[in-house]
Amino acid sequence: MCGIVGYVGNKQAAPILLDGLTRLEYRGYDSAGIAVRNGSGEVDVVKAKGRLKNLYEKTDNGHSVPGTCGIGHTRWATHGEPSETNAHPHISDDGNVSGVHNGIIENYQELREKLTRHGYVFYSQTDTEIAIKLIDYYYKKYNIGPVDAITKTMVRVRGSYALAVMFKDYPGEIWVARKDSPMVIGTCESESFAASDVTAILNYTRDVYYIDNLELACLKPGEVHFYDLNGDEIQKKSTRVEWDAKAAERGGFEHFMIKEIHEQPKAVSDTIAAYVKETAADGGHSGQPSDESHEGSVPGAGSGSAQSSSPSETAKKLHIDLSASGLTDEVLKDISQVYITACGSAYHVGVAVQYVIEDLARIPVRVELASEFRYRRPILDKNGLVVIISQSGETADSLAALREAKALGLRTLAIVNVVGSSIAREADNCIYTLAGPEIAVATTKAYSTQLIVGYCLALQLAKVKGTIEDAEYERLLSDMCGLSQKIEKVLDDKERIQWFASKFANAKDIFFLGRGIDYAISLEGSLKLKEISYIHSEAYAAGELKHGTISLIENNTLVIGTLTQSSLYEKTVSNMVECKARGAYLMGLTTYGNYAIEDSVDFTCYIPKCDEHFATSLAIIVLQLLSYYISVAKGLDVDKPRNLAKSVTVE
Repeated sequence: MCGIVGYVGNKQAAPILLDGLTRLEYRGYDSAGIAVRNGSGEVDVVKAKGRLKNLYEKTDNGHSVPGTCGIGHTRWATHGEPSETNAHPHISDDGNVSGVHNGIIENYQELREKLTRHGYVFYSQTDTEIAIKLIDYYYKKYNIGPVDAITKTMVRVRGSYALAVMFKDYPGEIWVARKDSPMVIGTCESESFAASDVTAILNYTRDVYYIDNLELACLKPGEVHFYDLNGDEIQKKSTRVEWDAKAAERGGFEHFMIKEIHEQPKAVSDTIAAYVKETAADGGHSGQPSDESHEGSVPGAGSGSAQSSSPSETAKKLHIDLSASGLTDEVLKDISQVYITACGSAYHVGVAVQYVIEDLARIPVRVELASEFRYRRPILDKNGLVVIISQSGETADSLAALREAKALGLRTLAIVNVVGSSIAREADNCIYTLAGPEIAVATTKAYSTQLIVGYCLALQLAKVKGTIEDAEYERLLSDMCGLSQKIEKVLDDKERIQWFASKFANAKDIFFLGRGIDYAISLEGSLKLKEISYIHSEAYAAGELKHGTISLIENNTLVIGTLTQSSLYEKTVSNMVECKARGAYLMGLTTYGNYAIEDSVDFTCYIPKCDEHFATSLAIIVLQLLSYYISVAKGLDVDKPRNLAKSVTVE
């Protein structure tokens, strides 16, 4: 939520700021603005309500705002309605301090009253204006420099924040600080950059620093200095970002979402290849390949099943290697229970993985929304593993749940996509997904790669605990390695799904039904539809129909039944037929071979056969495409749905 960009160097800042903000549009916003220090030392502030195109127009694409040092912001309204006045950047009364802020300041009312008593006047309804003027207050009262003024503010403020500020007395410098909200800093020769997400600055530099909680930094052209809360300078190492900048562009697709849907076979393949290895015939095994070497080369992917391997292939055995994360087999053996906590789609990954872990490893799994986990004083087994799933690695509730688990003394595992993110750094162990940058607000490829990591965890737990035989472990691994090719087959049928989607673009209500893993699939399918089409949708465990759900069925209401679990197939069909008897239009989502379903439903989508533990990975592609094409048929902004943000970094 919200986006920050900062630039100081030898080029005109405004066009760079606008370009960076454009790359952060996916985070969600309702207004935007920039502040640039001009040649006379004053700060020019330009703000606009609505989309960034309005800010582009007001600044002539940035060319009408001179200066080589500036900050920019896209705002998601928290305190104060969306308006030009409430948009960032904000400035102190005399223009001494200008700044932008992500997060929420909880004691803003108390601070506002304090500053009002000292003569400050407020023009906006935002908590950010209070933070900027508090920095100004300390700067002037104690006649101190930026380091002390900012650290005193950090100590006084309660809540979360990522701040980027400029001081009139320090031209050519940008000061940043953070607590619980993300901030990344990049350098390149005579230029320095700050951003709330690395995608904003990938076109300019790949050498970045991740600033930690309660730290601040000073950016000058081509250099950066870091300080702790005591004001002492500290040293940090830079990280090289390997993401391809073009991955954050549409590449000829109409929307980022459909591009990212089509990137799922590669993302799944890359993630599998990072953690599934081949053991050589002599008992040794190949080392973990680099990112470049494992792309498109999943072990055993050509066969999709162990039985179809050639003699030369069967001489090699597959195994999962999580050692880079610190999750050795010895660690996994001692895990008594798994707690999965996440938000949104990541939570739905947890629901699906719960079924897989419990069925294969035979240990209890509890899945809980991070926003609930952190407040309910959980009773946890000291030998349990708390798994936190987050695409961004900055989700506020998930980060708080991680810290709660650590405070209670449990081992924590992060499953995240963004290297160096807060959750990745703070967890005891971390497994990265290899989805690459995901721009569309509605997640697709990050969800799919999180599933893969969840499968790997389930399989390795089962192996070390001895709940599955080696042959079954091999078979399941081989089947998982074939998923990327099967996803390609689902994508090949997208025109048929597009045709069906156009029939229900004007639907008011759509319901999803399923049992077991199919219920987990339904939860995510329903969320996708709601997120981008604005159609009311609900997912139900099919057995709950008689407990009220069926009363909502009217003539031509679309009911989508997911039927990938053979043991539950007939029961779910019976539930769907009950809906049809009350006027529903039925869509069945099942595997090839279940053709008898066509006698009961009005439209059927098929997915390739795979082991039923992994069916989520194929079935969800159909539901992603369905949601996408319904949204397109309605003429909606698929990548930036209203009121939603990609990364929720505040409560």
